[in-house]
Amino acid sequence: MKTLATGDYVVFFIYFIIVAFYGWWVYRSKHKGPSDSKDYFLAEGSLTWWAIGASLIASNISAEQFIGTSGSAFKMGIAISSYEWMAAATLIIVAIFFIPVYLKNKIATMPQFLNQRYNGTVAMIMAVFWLLLYIVVNLMSILYLGALAISGISGLNLYLCISLLAIFAVFITLGGMKVIGYTDVIQVFFLVLGGLVATYIALNRIDALTGTSGLWNGFKILKEQADDHFHLIFKKDNPNYMDLPGLSVLVGGMWITNLNYWGCNQYITQRALGADLKTARGGLLFAAFLKLLMPVIVVLPGIAAYVLYQKGMFHHEMLSSKGVIDVNKAYPSLLNLLPTYLKGIAFAALTAAIVASLAGKANSIATIFTLDIYKKAINPTASEQKLVSLGKISVVVAMILGVLLSLVIGDKLMGEGKQGFQYIQEYTGFVSPGIFAMFILGFFWKKTTSNAALFATIGGFILSVVFKFLPYWTNLSFLAPYGFSKDNGTGVFEIPFLDRMEFVFAFCIIGMYIITMIENAKGLRTNGLEVDTSMFKTSRGFAIGSIVICVLLTVLYTIFW
Repeated sequence: MKTLATGDYVVFFIYFIIVAFYGWWVYRSKHKGPSDSKDYFLAEGSLTWWAIGASLIASNISAEQFIGTSGSAFKMGIAISSYEWMAAATLIIVAIFFIPVYLKNKIATMPQFLNQRYNGTVAMIMAVFWLLLYIVVNLMSILYLGALAISGISGLNLYLCISLLAIFAVFITLGGMKVIGYTDVIQVFFLVLGGLVATYIALNRIDALTGTSGLWNGFKILKEQADDHFHLIFKKDNPNYMDLPGLSVLVGGMWITNLNYWGCNQYITQRALGADLKTARGGLLFAAFLKLLMPVIVVLPGIAAYVLYQKGMFHHEMLSSKGVIDVNKAYPSLLNLLPTYLKGIAFAALTAAIVASLAGKANSIATIFTLDIYKKAINPTASEQKLVSLGKISVVVAMILGVLLSLVIGDKLMGEGKQGFQYIQEYTGFVSPGIFAMFILGFFWKKTTSNAALFATIGGFILSVVFKFLPYWTNLSFLAPYGFSKDNGTGVFEIPFLDRMEFVFAFCIIGMYIITMIENAKGLRTNGLEVDTSMFKTSRGFAIGSIVICVLLTVLYTIFW
């Protein structure tokens, strides 16, 4: 059984002390008397651009990236990088068009936006939706996949790892968004350092097996021996087409996934909502540059593990309890090759990513429950201190629920060879098209009515469920010649979930348009947001940075097409 050496625990203990001490210092130095709810949940006005950017990445890069994305890279290669690279382009769009609308209209939470733009019914339904999604899908998956990795590296019991991760995250979260935002800077340093160390060791190991030397030679050998793993766009005959259906990663469902995640997600936008526009945009641009780097950290190790597996390594380490190859064990297996101290750094990096993501998610859960459910529907006259106290209780309760779910159903949903990252993307995609349609029309079409928004929310979710299970009720093979569906090997023709999202999004937009026009004809109007074109002007520095990112993306997609 793999275990950590004493030196590794020393390195990890140093990391823990640094994060804990810095978090305590931030809390003490920036804590000016009793906190109000905006200060606690949003760290209003106190986060710098680099803290916002680092916190965005620390909250985004977690177990699903280190473990899930590396596992998907083991199976399908660099194509999974589309989630990272397309996110860089998405962050620019969010910074230019979304954040100004939020800040101009003094939006603190996503349900508040819906209440202000539509009505309380839409806001309350979506608040409950988000709470369920964050706890059942996100918290549970981060805890389970994170603990799976920690257990694989340290040899500790899986359930003990789940509990320890939850406890660590709770302590960080209870300090509020200021502590989360600034400690995330340290977390990002460790996760980038640890990820680069893992990539370095993987390429060096490939060098040793092939008799070459040098990182660039290691990368060239990697590309030569796994050429099928270095294509971003899959053809219809590729066995992984169901997960990444061809051009949909450029012009289809991938945009819906990313724009909803980065632009309509409390968990993400919360970092920028307490800042001024220039600072928020700077943070998002910084995060976009970091996203370009992420495949080096979370994708290349997975491809390297695949090549090493083909050469006879990891055959035992990657087996599940039932003797099935578990791709989620690719990254932990690779980390076990690291020498003492370096393994401790990688272990700390992985823990940093998991804890930062858990803390950010728990804070968003507490924010939505406290400000958008409790204060709106249960106790409108609650004091600021009461709201902060309830927020802290919500953090603990949410984490307990996440732990229980990961213990009960984590293995069934993400174990035994399943791709954890794809699980998260698919089930989040049940609500993404409707939410994004509701937001995008709410932003830029003042005529959109609240009933149209309800249609997108509920109708989009129902249609997503229908599309998911329709192949089991009827034969969809007639769609195969048109590339809309693909036999998954069981005789059932399923629709790739990214394509499903395109259909559902189009359905929601058309339905919202029809309902709005009918209700407008009857004289029904809703409150449009304050929007003017001057809000979308950017500074020269931001424009130059955005152009650089677009050029780099063009080069990457040209090279790895």
